[in-house]
Amino acid sequence: MSKKILMLGWHPDAVNYVKWPGLTPEKLEVSLRADETKLRDMGFDARLGFIHSSASAADDVKALLSEDSFDVVLIGAGVRKDDDHLIVFEQLVNVVHEHAPNARIAFNTGPTDSDAAVLRWT
Repeated sequence: MSKKILMLGWHPDAVNYVKWPGLTPEKLEVSLRADETKLRDMGFDARLGFIHSSASAADDVKALLSEDSFDVVLIGAGVRKDDDHLIVFEQLVNVVHEHAPNARIAFNTGPTDSDAAVLRWT
């Protein structure tokens, strides 16, 4: 049975692209989907889980975690590395800890190296 991976991050329509020159919703979506495909090609049961706003982030993740159990929950760099989202990041870590206590928590550095983060914890 393949390990289940939930990849959490901002929905491409929720990102402030002023902070990321050259990045567009389309480019981000392509990168995220490619990362998901890479994990699936490696034999993982991977899926993206999007958060839509700071206000809904905790509820978005609770809903995703209630749908299935996961071996690894990856919180993307777009949440973790942006100081403006520190509180959201903190909320997500605690939601995962509470609602998926047996899952490992992993962090990538961007939408191209989730495989390395997942491999550290599987």
